[in-house]
Amino acid sequence: MIRDTGLFLGHELRNTFRNPIWPLFGIMQPVMYLLLFAPLFAGMAYGGDLGQALTMFAPGMLVITALFGTMGVAYGTIYEMRSGVLERIAVTPTWRPSIVLGRMLRDVAVLVVQSFMVILIALLMGLRIGPAGLVLTLLLLAVTGLFSSGVAYGLALSLGDENAMGQIMQFFALPLMLLSGALLPMALGPDWLERVAWFTPFYHPVEAGRALFAGNLTDVSIPLAFAIMLGLAALTVTWSVRSLRKITG
Repeated sequence: MIRDTGLFLGHELRNTFRNPIWPLFGIMQPVMYLLLFAPLFAGMAYGGDLGQALTMFAPGMLVITALFGTMGVAYGTIYEMRSGVLERIAVTPTWRPSIVLGRMLRDVAVLVVQSFMVILIALLMGLRIGPAGLVLTLLLLAVTGLFSSGVAYGLALSLGDENAMGQIMQFFALPLMLLSGALLPMALGPDWLERVAWFTPFYHPVEAGRALFAGNLTDVSIPLAFAIMLGLAALTVTWSVRSLRKITG
């Protein structure tokens, strides 16, 4: 099990290293938000203190990286299903769940590297964060990325159609981003909107990330976010593995 997953992970990482342009493009959106929107946010709410504003703003950009960076990775899987590549891989003497798990772990590894690059840019802009907060943030983003990747592969394997998958993802991506509070804290809105946001998945890692960046390592939002994202990741990974088994028999 571990050996097979490691083999697929290594194969996927080598493919990514051979063409690293897409992971680099994956961080363009959050970096543009940091460069262009964060100064406006600082002037609006923090008296021009960009470092303090980034403590509130940067965690949301990291969650956006997890949302958009990992949810679009499964389109290639649909092509492999259509061309028969996936079926040929499945008949090899390998543990079948490792086919999906290796890809998910690749996505998580790429996300952690992307997130670290975004944090470095934020640090250059004036962000201040402790080592413990940094490590816990990257771990939380890894779990969040595993959930997003599981959703992507689950949709791809269940639908088998790029157009249907793209429409579903576009329909849900914007509301999830807005309700996460990534751009502005949901506490600034009416109470009913914050209550709705509480039941969306990406709201919790954003809130936990802000607590970690502020150095509040004992804040209740941190274990809550880890628990919720671990539970959701387990569900989506299970969904993806079962969808693969249905396709490959």
